[in-house]
Amino acid sequence: MSAKNGSIKLVAGNSNPALAQAIANGLALPLTKAVVRRFADMEIFVEIQENVRGSDVFIIQSTSFPANDHLMELLIITDALRRASARRITAVVPYFGYARQDRKVGSRAPISAKLVANMITHAGVDRVMTLDLHAAQIQGFFDIPTDNLFASPVMARDIKERFDLGNVLVVSPDVGGVVRARGLAKRINTPLAIIDKRRERAGESEVMNVIGDCAGFTCILIDDIVDSGGTLVNAAEALLANGAKDVYAYISHGVLSGGAAARIIGSRLKELVITDSILPTEAVQKAKNIRTLSIAPLIAEAIARTASEESVSSLFD
Repeated sequence: MSAKNGSIKLVAGNSNPALAQAIANGLALPLTKAVVRRFADMEIFVEIQENVRGSDVFIIQSTSFPANDHLMELLIITDALRRASARRITAVVPYFGYARQDRKVGSRAPISAKLVANMITHAGVDRVMTLDLHAAQIQGFFDIPTDNLFASPVMARDIKERFDLGNVLVVSPDVGGVVRARGLAKRINTPLAIIDKRRERAGESEVMNVIGDCAGFTCILIDDIVDSGGTLVNAAEALLANGAKDVYAYISHGVLSGGAAARIIGSRLKELVITDSILPTEAVQKAKNIRTLSIAPLIAEAIARTASEESVSSLFD
C-alpha cells in the first residue's frame, strides 16, 4: 500500500520487534532495513539502510523497560529519518513510558511526561500515535497531532466471545479509572462497580471498600497499566470477599516489573489478560493465568488510515 502523498515506510526499534513485525504483516509491508545497535560504551547507533526521501515513515517503538534506552532509540531514529529527508515522521508508541508522571505530586517534583513529550517533538516527530494513555490530558503535552488509540474494542470482542454477558460485572480498580471502565461496560452492556482504594506509598495499595453489588457476578477488572500487580491482587480479594463468583482482569499495558508475574500466578485472579503493547518477559509467557491479546491489527488499521488521511476516531465509534 502507499500513502496519499508518497510511500509508507515502517521502521522498528528494539523495544518490541514481534509487535512491529505483526503490524508490518497486517499492512502487507516489509519493515524498512535499519541498524539500531550499541557501541561498546552502550551509545546507540542508528543507520537507515533504505531510501526514505519523501516517504511517510512510521517508527514503531514502545518506551518500555529499559525505558531510557528505548526512548533514546526513538529519538535517534527520528533524527536519522529527518536528516534522510522523510516527508512525515509518525512515532507509533504503543506504550508511552513516563505517562504516570503527568502532574506534580509534591514540591520540587518534575512533570516528566511533559518533558518526554517535548523531547519527542523537538527530535523532529510530526505526529504521535499511542495506546491507552494513563491520562488523556497527556495528549495536550504534545504540540503536534496526537492519536490516543483504545484497546477497548479488542477487549470487548474477547469478552463477548468468552463470557455470558448476563452474568458479567465490569469493575474499576480505583476511582481514577471509572471513565475507562464505564466506557467498556457501556460497550458490552453490563453493570459497573468501583474499588475504593487508598495508596499509602508508591507501589503499594490497600483496598478499602467495594462500591456496588458484586455477589454472584463474574467480575472483570479494567485498567490501563499493571506494574507490581498489588492493586489487582488486592482488588480480586476484596471482590471475592464480597461474593464475586470469579475475578478476571483486562489491562492494556503489562509492565509487570519485578516479581509481578509470580504475584499474579499466586493470586486468586482467574486470569489476567494484557495486550502486546509491551514485549512479554519469559516469566509472563510462562504464567498459566496470564494471556496476551494482539493489538497489531488495530494499530495497522490506524496507520493505514493516517497514511491515507482518513478518520482514525471512527475506529472506536
